[in-house]
Amino acid sequence: MINKPNSNIARLRRHERVRKRVFGTAERPRLNVYRSLKNIYAQIIDDEAGTTLVAASTLDEALKDLPYGGNKEAAREVGKLVAKKALEKGITKVVFDRGGYLYHGRVAELAEGAREGGLEF
Repeated sequence: MINKPNSNIARLRRHERVRKRVFGTAERPRLNVYRSLKNIYAQIIDDEAGTTLVAASTLDEALKDLPYGGNKEAAREVGKLVAKKALEKGITKVVFDRGGYLYHGRVAELAEGAREGGLEF
């Protein structure tokens, strides 16, 4: 019998490898991405203090008019929203944590939306 490898376990292993190098500070917090099948989530985290500074997702009230939260257009809007919230709190530079996902598709669109919104990484 063929056993299919669990892709989420492989993603978590990749995420652990990335997190060894990517660390958010107060001056340059970490922009973390999580994607599910139906939605996409982004957080800006200060790892030194262990706090989430800004969060946005396709479930936010500002993005309720999107027809579907699991596509590239929605991911780009989440990136713009998280950038807007970050700029309101005075955050301009972040380090990007792709969460073990490939920098492709929705993850790349979220990053581009955040760059359009004014974040540097």
